Amino acid sequence: MLHGKRILLIVGGGIAAYKALELIRLIRKAGGSVTPVLTRAAQEFVTPLSASALAAEKVFTDLFDLTDEAEMGHIELSRSADLLVVAPATADLMAKMAQGHADDLASTLLVATDTPVLMAPAMNVRMWLHPATQRNLATLEADGIARVGPDEGDMACGEHGPGRMAEPTAILEAIVDRLGRGPLSGRHILVTSGPTHEPIDPVRYIANRSSGAQGTAIGAALVRLGAKVTFITGPATAAPPEGVSVVRVETAREMLKAVEAALPADAAVFAAAVADWRVSSSSGSKIKKDGSGSPPSLSLDENPDILATVSRMTGGRPRLVIGFAAETDDVVANATAKRARKGCDWIVANDVSPATGIMGGTENAVTVIDDSGAEAWPRATKEQVARRLANRIADALE
Repeated sequence: MLHGKRILLIVGGGIAAYKALELIRLIRKAGGSVTPVLTRAAQEFVTPLSASALAAEKVFTDLFDLTDEAEMGHIELSRSADLLVVAPATADLMAKMAQGHADDLASTLLVATDTPVLMAPAMNVRMWLHPATQRNLATLEADGIARVGPDEGDMACGEHGPGRMAEPTAILEAIVDRLGRGPLSGRHILVTSGPTHEPIDPVRYIANRSSGAQGTAIGAALVRLGAKVTFITGPATAAPPEGVSVVRVETAREMLKAVEAALPADAAVFAAAVADWRVSSSSGSKIKKDGSGSPPSLSLDENPDILATVSRMTGGRPRLVIGFAAETDDVVANATAKRARKGCDWIVANDVSPATGIMGGTENAVTVIDDSGAEAWPRATKEQVARRLANRIADALE
């Protein structure tokens, strides 16, 4: 997966530094080469000798190594790699990266490079949630620094929460995502996800029971295959996947505008549960009971049909347009009719009746309907469904 790829691995000073040794082993097993850089604090947790033995490369620790610096070694190191990986990325390292400090070898490498950077944060939960760390995180993400983790769980300090460094296997997967040439490399795919909220008044809205979990899983699966993904999401409870360009919207009309702005695309996956109706004129203040016992009268307008609008485009239509059909009765028949009515290429149908537990749950059971008929897939996790769908999309675009 990483044959011929060169990784410069910067190891920060934290208890998670021991995981860097396993990461070195995994990168080499995947065919990549690793040059380790250990900060002074990292050497309190792992030794240069152990890192060098696993990497089969010289380990760098000091900015003022006279032999290397005679040829500006820190610049050569920073630019000769295909990817810089910071694992663990401590709060101190993140602060240096965000502010452009360069007072040791690791921070100097990060400032002197034009090579892509991937960081795996690791720190105490309070440090991770501290406003300063979150400000630095926002700066780094705006600068284009990719991130994997942190995970949530028990920590060496005895606390529990977000801050654990992602496991080496997850970091390897993120490295492969950025360096491996997947079957969707060079493809732009648009994904919509989550519900839309159509305001009735400042505190009430019309919506669907969607968590956005399936859309998030699809976005992640497409990124793993090398796609550039524009991820347009309503107010979902599931967080957007890493590695996508996120566009946040509230209403169906906002989602349509965002979709049109994101085109052209090679494929579009409309997994969002868009509200069919909106209030004709939402109230600017909370609607109060009037004491009569009668509910307020709400006039509804039909929302724009995003799937049909894109499917019927005469110019700039994605080569592959995929819709979703959440049904409670006659699932295949209703979804087949919806596909014909909308004009999309495929429709992914699922039974969301309450007994299935699918809407808002962790699993899905879908039937993919296209020109050749209906293909029922066995019930699986939403991540498994997403991977299968992503592979099917990759095959179709070839």
